[in-house]
Amino acid sequence: MSIWFGAISLEDARTRSKGTMIEACGIEITAHGSDWVQGRMPVDERTRQIYGILHGGASCVLAETLGSWASAMAVDQSKFQVVGLEINANHVRTVSKGYVEGVARPLHLGRTTHIWDIRISNPEGKLVCVSRLTTAVVAKRI
Repeated sequence: MSIWFGAISLEDARTRSKGTMIEACGIEITAHGSDWVQGRMPVDERTRQIYGILHGGASCVLAETLGSWASAMAVDQSKFQVVGLEINANHVRTVSKGYVEGVARPLHLGRTTHIWDIRISNPEGKLVCVSRLTTAVVAKRI
C-alpha cells in the first residue's frame, strides 16, 4: 500500500527544482517506491568543504530535500504544504568524489507533523550520514 497522495512524478521533481538550492547542489530525485524516495548528489566543488570531503551541510541539504519531497507527496498539496521543522544528522564516513545516494522513509505520518529517516550512502553502499527530519504540515493560505 502506498503512502503517497496521488502520483509522484520524477519529471515534476526536476522541473520544480529549477532555480533552487536543489539544482545548485546538483541533487536529483531518482526513484521512489510505495513508502520511500531516493535521490543522489554529486561530491564536487559545490558540495565539498575545504579539506576536499563532502560538507556536512551538503548532506543535510540532501536529507532535507528527500524528506521534504516525500512529506509533500504524502499530503494533498492543494490544501497543505510542508515545511522543515527540525533536522539532525550524524556524519559517519567521509566521501571525496563521485556521488552519494540517500533514501527517505517515514517514521511517523501524523496530521500535523511527519518524521523521516534519511540514510545517505557512498557508491559502495556504506553509510555516510544518518539524518532525521521533522516536517510540519500546514494549511495552504489562499
